[in-house]
Amino acid sequence: MRIELVREDQRQVWVLTKRGHGEAKQLLEPKGIHISALREEKYDPVTGELLGTSYDDHAAAVTSTVAELHRAGIGHRLGFQTEIGHRLAGGYVQRADLVVRAPAAGVPVMLLEIDRRTEDAHDLVAKLRRYWQWGRLLAPDAGKYTVDLARSRPDAIEDVRHELRLWCRVYPPTGREGLVPLAFVFADTTEAKVVNTVAVLEEAGRRYWAPRRYGTLYEKAITARDYRQAVPVVVTTLEQLQEHGAGAAVWRRLGRKDEQSLTDALDNPDGHALYHRQYTRAEAEDERRRAVEREARRPVCTRCGKKFTDERWEETTAHRKAWKAGDVSVCGTCHADDVAREEAVAEAARRAAGAAGRPRAGEGTRLVPPADLTPQIRCAVGSRRAAQRDRSRTHRTTGRDGPIRR
Repeated sequence: MRIELVREDQRQVWVLTKRGHGEAKQLLEPKGIHISALREEKYDPVTGELLGTSYDDHAAAVTSTVAELHRAGIGHRLGFQTEIGHRLAGGYVQRADLVVRAPAAGVPVMLLEIDRRTEDAHDLVAKLRRYWQWGRLLAPDAGKYTVDLARSRPDAIEDVRHELRLWCRVYPPTGREGLVPLAFVFADTTEAKVVNTVAVLEEAGRRYWAPRRYGTLYEKAITARDYRQAVPVVVTTLEQLQEHGAGAAVWRRLGRKDEQSLTDALDNPDGHALYHRQYTRAEAEDERRRAVEREARRPVCTRCGKKFTDERWEETTAHRKAWKAGDVSVCGTCHADDVAREEAVAEAARRAAGAAGRPRAGEGTRLVPPADLTPQIRCAVGSRRAAQRDRSRTHRTTGRDGPIRR
């Protein structure tokens, strides 16, 4: 290594030489850890002064952030990567200053942008937008149905599970709702500039970090927010990290007022877990309300005053059962009494009809028309009986070979 420069506070900035860079590459890359590109020595041809000191100050801020995170137990020494590119659909590559993987500390992955206030606040909003766009890209092996769905309309990607997106193939699951978390660490700047920059991020970048309302029938009872399509964004300063430590309450989540620890800032207490509890409670309350309203609408028997049972209520309202419902204003018990009464009357009528139709002693099979037949029917029956008598008389007076002679 070599000393790049000495800062005003007498801190030295060390960088790798070409030989050291090559050896570090061979040592780290087999373990999946990438290092930055080699920093070439470039001097002003006139003054001989080393060029690009702002890059060195930025690199020192990144290194200091890594040191504070590691000191707080967030990330292993080989769990940090710098200058990691994220290629967008248009070919643009958004490079993260630092990528942290610390699953043991509750941060499986987090992207960091170190800003020394050399960039405009709207440039940071553009970075946030590009990370949001990268989190919405599909994986290369996505199926045709998924690809067609994502192309069908601008926001169709929101209906695609995160497991089918590109970021889940590059980074491990975060264990929380939303895309890959993003942190802005401000260094070597004033508090007023930090406040103004954060205000711009909150206002102009709301589309990318803010949660949404859940689309549900119980909107009034649901206060939880949907973080599934948002980028969790936290902000802090390098000075706070150095003074209090990265494990202290020095991180502020966009959309919140108070500073929290890193894991608390990344968690979503008003997210899906709260939504599940509120939805279950709202559904039970709605079910109870509908049951009360149903009981209030339940019909009452006009004869005995009792309420209809569910079976009788369905029988009087369902079209397929209405043909045997009888009087729809009475309950099932009264309807059963009516049916029994009707059956008893019908049985008595059948017995009376059977008794009237039986022949008397000595009358043989003589037909006796019932008394309740109409006159026309009685006339027809009398005519038929007269014809039968004529045929029987002819049969007695006519033999097989002609008339019988007496």
